[in-house]
Amino acid sequence: MTQDLFGICPYVTAQRVLRGKWSIVILHHLEGGPVRFNELQRRLPEMTHATLAKQLRSLEEYGVITRTEYPQVPPKVEYALSPLGEEFRPVLAQFEAWGLRCIEHLGKDRG
Repeated sequence: MTQDLFGICPYVTAQRVLRGKWSIVILHHLEGGPVRFNELQRRLPEMTHATLAKQLRSLEEYGVITRTEYPQVPPKVEYALSPLGEEFRPVLAQFEAWGLRCIEHLGKDRG
């Protein structure tokens, strides 16, 4: 039986917290401030309602984002980066820079 390294190894921990196809893209969309669920869904039309809800729940459970529910009709819920999520901003910037270099590299390979 292998030992679960979550909470012990920083790489395993980060991988589990950010698991899911959309987690990094969601965090990118929350960089600009709080966003409502429907707005996230409009920004990510290829993601199903259920998948978005699941990813948001997971990121909230790990403390990377916050969910604020306003008592009004119709209900209003906003998602935002938590303090831990705010610490991830420089990593997102590095993902963007690296991704742009990859796009350039892949373009050279295809040309």
